Amino acid sequence: MRPLLILSCLITSTAFAADLPLLPAEPIAKKKELLFSDDFQGAVPSPLWHKVVPTFALENGTLKGTQTRDQNIPAADGKPAVMPHAAVYGLEIPTKDSVIEVKIRFEGASLIDVEFDDRKFTGSHYGHLCRAQVRLDKVTIVDERDGNQSNALIELRKDAVKNKEEIGKLLASHSVSYPVKLETGKWYTMGVETAGDTMRVTLDGKAAAFFQSPGIGHATKSKIELGVAGKDGFFDEIKVWNAEPAK
Repeated sequence: MRPLLILSCLITSTAFAADLPLLPAEPIAKKKELLFSDDFQGAVPSPLWHKVVPTFALENGTLKGTQTRDQNIPAADGKPAVMPHAAVYGLEIPTKDSVIEVKIRFEGASLIDVEFDDRKFTGSHYGHLCRAQVRLDKVTIVDERDGNQSNALIELRKDAVKNKEEIGKLLASHSVSYPVKLETGKWYTMGVETAGDTMRVTLDGKAAAFFQSPGIGHATKSKIELGVAGKDGFFDEIKVWNAEPAK
């Protein structure tokens, strides 16, 4: 059995403090074949990349993401409404269990994340499944399939006043956050491991967050996405491995 560490400090979390998961000190996923890597040294991005929500650019051998959709613009003059949304860059790499390693750097970004989607899945908004979010003060893991992007939540929000308590419970039970202290302008190596219905996040090789939830175990994670909220967030040296649960 792998050793477990209990986070013994004050917690800012979307889950109740008493329910904070134990934090595995060792990897939960074992790397197999390397599926993709990119150090962003070329003049143009790898053809496997595609912009989901602009804008991203190659800058000095790194990938820079900048959120441009940062305001709620009502529909007018025949144009549809525009909602705020993080900048998103995508890869079509089907996985079930995987290990992702990528260097990240905050330069004004409020959030940098790694997300898994399945566009063919209709049980959640846009096929969102799960994601690992890093902020300067916390790391959050979210089961979006059964939580904040689920069809169940969409139905509850049709009468948000009546269902306020149930909405709160659904959101709280499908995400968890652990506190961290990160610095602007400093590179960190972010690791995201998925094994079955569990996800473990590391920063510079040290366990930073862990969560177990059904949506993480979705069998057809067909898409990996990088996201940046705010201005600016940088990525470098990404690697994606197929994996199997560690024993």
